[in-house]
Formats: sequence, structure tokens, C-alpha cells
Amino acid sequence: MTLNSSFLQIAATIGMIFIALSAIFIRMKAANRPITKRKIIIPPLGMSTGFMMFIVPQTHIPILWAIGAFLIGWFIFSYPLIRSTKFEKRNGEVFVTSSKSFMFILLGLLVVRLLLHEFIQNYITVVQTGALFFILAFGMLLHWRLYMLRHYNETFGAEESTTRS
Repeated sequence: MTLNSSFLQIAATIGMIFIALSAIFIRMKAANRPITKRKIIIPPLGMSTGFMMFIVPQTHIPILWAIGAFLIGWFIFSYPLIRSTKFEKRNGEVFVTSSKSFMFILLGLLVVRLLLHEFIQNYITVVQTGALFFILAFGMLLHWRLYMLRHYNETFGAEESTTRS
């Protein structure tokens, strides 16, 4: 490992910790605000812009690895979030109840990344590792938000359409 890749690894780890803590903080604040369809849909749309990173050749990974990372995020990391996401109606508005599992999922993803780095660095670069974990996180977020949207529509969709008429 060269000095440059060591610095990149440290910077990536610090960045990942900062992003995880920011997401936890934002999620905790969002629990005090009503949820809408728009607020459910926007995070995956916003995160999808991260796929622009694949324009840079250094981020390219084998397609099967990308599919595997996405499926791990979709089926494994999203499951605790889906199981713990509940809606409640207060004063005519819908809120997502606070979930401690969100914090643990983000921290778990960080721990998995750190633990796997020593193994993964033998096969791919730090930048490719970041790309792989981005795809994993996107799969997790997309599945969770699609579940939230479906659950929101099933539970409150009929009420929403009758209040508009």
C-alpha cells in the first residue's frame, strides 16, 4: 500500500463516518416532520445522481460485482429498515416513527466496509470499493423507500384522494 492509497483510504473512512453520522442526524430530525409521497421519493432520486461517478474509469467494477452489491443492499441491508419502519397519524398528518435500526444499519455498513477493506484491497482499489458500497447503499435505500411508498399508499392513499375531492 502506497502513501497515496493510505491517505485515500483514511479520507474515505473519515468521509464514510461523516456521511453516516449526518444521515443519522438528518433522519432523527425528519422524525419530527410529517412525511409525504414526495419526501419518500426524493432521497433515492437524489442519491441516483451518484451513479455519475461511473463516468470516471477508475470507478469501473465488474457488472456481476455491481449486481451482487445491489442485491445484498436490496435483500439484506434494507430488511431491518423495512421491518422497523412504521407510520403513525398525528393531528391529521402522517409521521414515520423513529427507528434505531437505521443508525445500526448505517454503522453496520461502515463496519462491513472497514472489515472487508483488507480483503477487498487485494482485488480492487479504494475508489472501486467506494463505488461498490455506493451501489450496495443505493439498493438498500431504493428497496426501503419503495416499501415506504407502497405502505404509505396502502394506508393513507385512500384518505389522501378523498380529502382532495
